[in-house]
Amino acid sequence: MTTRRVSTRAELSNMTSENGINHHHSSDATSNCSNEPVCHPTAAKLRRLSTSDDSQDNCNDTDRPIDPPNVQKSKDVVTDDIVRRKAFRWCQDSIGGAWLNVMSENELIITHISGGMSNYLYLIALPPGTKSVKGEPVDVLLRIYGQISKSTLDFLVHNSVVFALLAERNLGPKPFGMYHDGRIEEFIKGRPLVPTDLCKPEVMNLVAEKLARFHTLDMPLCKKPRWFKSLVRGWIKDVKNNLDKRTEIKDALQKMSPNFDLEAEYKELLRTASNLNCPVVFCHNDLQGGNVLLADQASGSTSAGITIIDWEYAHYNYRGFDLGNHFNEWMFDYSSTGKPGFEYNFSSYPSREKQFHFFRAYLKAAGCLTEVKDSDLWSLYRETNTLALHSHFLWGVWALVQSLTSSIEFDYVVYSMVRFEAYFDLKAKLPQMLACCES
Repeated sequence: MTTRRVSTRAELSNMTSENGINHHHSSDATSNCSNEPVCHPTAAKLRRLSTSDDSQDNCNDTDRPIDPPNVQKSKDVVTDDIVRRKAFRWCQDSIGGAWLNVMSENELIITHISGGMSNYLYLIALPPGTKSVKGEPVDVLLRIYGQISKSTLDFLVHNSVVFALLAERNLGPKPFGMYHDGRIEEFIKGRPLVPTDLCKPEVMNLVAEKLARFHTLDMPLCKKPRWFKSLVRGWIKDVKNNLDKRTEIKDALQKMSPNFDLEAEYKELLRTASNLNCPVVFCHNDLQGGNVLLADQASGSTSAGITIIDWEYAHYNYRGFDLGNHFNEWMFDYSSTGKPGFEYNFSSYPSREKQFHFFRAYLKAAGCLTEVKDSDLWSLYRETNTLALHSHFLWGVWALVQSLTSSIEFDYVVYSMVRFEAYFDLKAKLPQMLACCES
């Protein structure tokens, strides 16, 4: 199989490589779940999973593992033979048409799409010269879930439900077949953005407007902002259950901060979020450049608009997390082909002026204000930069779990340390940044 590089976080979850990095470091509302009927049967199932009483820490299904608890993690096994068998069977079963005329799995043209961080992605195409019989696509995207995407009931079901609902509203790729360990979906052609794109005013406007539109969606899902709480709690359990066999993780954490306590930091973040009075909206939660496709690939023009993809982590969440997470991703470039699989530059975090530019476009597109006042911008600035801490912490813990299970060529341990370094860096600067909000 040949390889093509595409930057998407949703696929980076399954590979581990050796240390080494290109480092440019500058010194410088919650509401109750709706009881309205849900028309989608799978969404109804998800609602039953998600509305259990979470007043006790162990009663929330969102982080209840499918596998027995306290089981040590093992690496994903995704071989060429497995990919070909799944592609052949799933495409014939789910698409039909010209795909039924393919006599052997070896006739399919399979291209590995690298750069993914949670799942394994492949472009599957019919043999050269094969034409569509009844309008079915001649190429599709095969997504094989990594362990982190199928580790809990909520993650597995919620992922499929959100994907289907967005497709029904013409807001995402079309699904052709969904399975317990992956799916076949429409392949969206476009150029993934990189950090140098994200800071351009015209791109900032497009992303802000698109994000504002998604934040106004009313999805038939639980609207309590417990996504961060339950997901990170489960991941911390996984990390603790596996530290004994991964001494390099323990050593790296101790070297970074001898007194670093994941549980203590996690609980502090929960308290901070609950005190912010931040609106809860339907969030993407992983809006990095690789998940934003520029439609007009040939000219590089932004006039044709953008498409947001990879909704694996979409959930109702605090608005400021989605905004802060996006700004954090200005610092990370996942298009690197060498080790450790990414580059970063802390000085690329957007200035207050750039954030205000983004906020103005966002608030105007949201249509909730007739006039954007300075107080509105400062309010967004406070919630966004405060919850950017949660973003760094979440992806830091996520990367530790990925280092235990993923087979993708990406150094998750190094990535985790960088995210935690960014976390403590922002945490130290935050009081001075937010002092401006009081003046």
